[in-house]
Amino acid sequence: MTDSWERAGQVLVSAGLSPDRLADCRPLTGGTYNTVEELRLVDGGRYVLKIPPPETVPGLRHEAQLLVSEAEFYRAAGTVGIPAPSVVSVGDGHLLMTACPGTPWDDSTTDADRALLRAELGGLVARLHQVTGPAFGYPSGALGPLAPDWRTAFTGMLDAVLDDAVRYDAWLPVPVDEVARTVRGAYGALDEVTVPRLVHFDLWQGNILVDRAAGAPRIGGLIDGERMFWGDQVADFVSLALLGDIRGDEAFLRGYREAGGRVGFDEATCRRLALYRAYLYLIMLTETVPRAVGEERVRWTREAVGPALIDALDEVRGSTLDAGSS
Repeated sequence: MTDSWERAGQVLVSAGLSPDRLADCRPLTGGTYNTVEELRLVDGGRYVLKIPPPETVPGLRHEAQLLVSEAEFYRAAGTVGIPAPSVVSVGDGHLLMTACPGTPWDDSTTDADRALLRAELGGLVARLHQVTGPAFGYPSGALGPLAPDWRTAFTGMLDAVLDDAVRYDAWLPVPVDEVARTVRGAYGALDEVTVPRLVHFDLWQGNILVDRAAGAPRIGGLIDGERMFWGDQVADFVSLALLGDIRGDEAFLRGYREAGGRVGFDEATCRRLALYRAYLYLIMLTETVPRAVGEERVRWTREAVGPALIDALDEVRGSTLDAGSS
């Protein structure tokens, strides 16, 4: 019996399930931080088990207690009927959840099906954004307690990743001090956000399951909610159009608005969107160091994400100049 089987059995016991029901335990690939395994039971039931890395493994500051945030995301998403895992057991060092149908969204989807899926996704995200939290920030407490206002929370998030970039001597296309000066000029736009809403912040295609069991593809689940925070719903539009621009995704925005989502890309909103793009791209560039990714991944990140960060900072800088001249 392998360590994985022993661990899976112990987790099943903690969830009130008999370890004798375990029929298979296999690793799931695609993640870069937690260990993820699929547990199959003798009766056909399927669960997903997540195990965080040891505390000695280096990571970014906001990554402490990620499973706490993930459990919170699934709990909150369940209140508005979002297809997502249900938490079975969460404890010191594990998260056990139900498995959702489908496989990660890939590029095999036809253009027609893609348009339908993007519209469906827009509706689901609009429902996510109806969920409000008690205050702003990461519920894990990784960066301290939740903040009473969004500016305090988000500037703390930005400061943390900039500190990480310095600590790990991460490659950035511009110096850290220049990044800090640039983003600081747009902080006033954050004050427009007064309601803490549920933000997944990692809704790229790999975290969206597509279920084709019934014929026409449907979204089977929104997974990997470990990066969630309570904040500005506009922040979700970054990963939803990773390295792109959500403003050109007509199907998604149609579905979002038809489901009650409110979004208009005025000057202040675009300024905040640029700040959130900069934040995600800083994370993507910095995490390559503690993840110890290979040379090919480092090269791709620098070539793809580096220019995207520069573009985001240019947007921040431009909007700040526009605001100052108005």
